[in-house]
Amino acid sequence: MNETPGCLFCKIVAGEVPASKVYEDEDVLVFEDIRPQAPVHLLVIPKMHLATLNDFEPAHRALAGSLLLTARRLAAEHSLPGYRVVMNVNKDGGQVIYHAHLHLLGGRPMKGGLG
Repeated sequence: MNETPGCLFCKIVAGEVPASKVYEDEDVLVFEDIRPQAPVHLLVIPKMHLATLNDFEPAHRALAGSLLLTARRLAAEHSLPGYRVVMNVNKDGGQVIYHAHLHLLGGRPMKGGLG
């Protein structure tokens, strides 16, 4: 797609950096997080480089939907009765890698939450 030099996730999409891939289609790639916070911790990323959620435009509506529907599909495939989907945005939001991505977490009861 449109690789951004130095972006770890772009390098994973390009096959330059190995990852434990779980799912892939023309727009989305899913792989296991290397520092899992739950028994199931997958990263759902767009193959197109968009640094943060703030970079999504109305033209990316279908891509945004694909990310969410892919997370839902993988939760079902992993037989997760409940799960959490998180997207950190910018430094204050906890984002570390500036390539937009969803965290799919499950396999244990999630604590806390906003209700």
